[in-house]
Amino acid sequence: MRGYVSKQIIIIDDDKLILKMAEDILSEAGYSVEVADSNIYSNHLIYGPRKPDLIVVDVMMPLMTGDSKVKALKRREKSSDIPVLLTSSLEEEKLKKLTDESGADGYVCKPFTQQSLLEAVRSHLN
Repeated sequence: MRGYVSKQIIIIDDDKLILKMAEDILSEAGYSVEVADSNIYSNHLIYGPRKPDLIVVDVMMPLMTGDSKVKALKRREKSSDIPVLLTSSLEEEKLKKLTDESGADGYVCKPFTQQSLLEAVRSHLN
């Protein structure tokens, strides 16, 4: 398809295995994927030349938790409209509460499957 640009997704997680797995799943589904293993590096991707269509961030990150990252993203004009999904191995009720409190748009429980990750992503991109 000429002129088609795939949706841009940024994944933020300090676990390199999770990053690789999520990147593979989403890339194979046709998405353009960038990964960051720190919240600091993720800012270069989020506020870079191409605005992401979706951000997936782990709750348990060093220096700044994922829910704090969501709050920061939602406060900034340049990123306030970007959908953000939280991921975590926390109990689902706790993750849902963090999602609501932080202003995140949704969540994916870890360990996630190909199907659960794609369903969550697609529901926030379409």
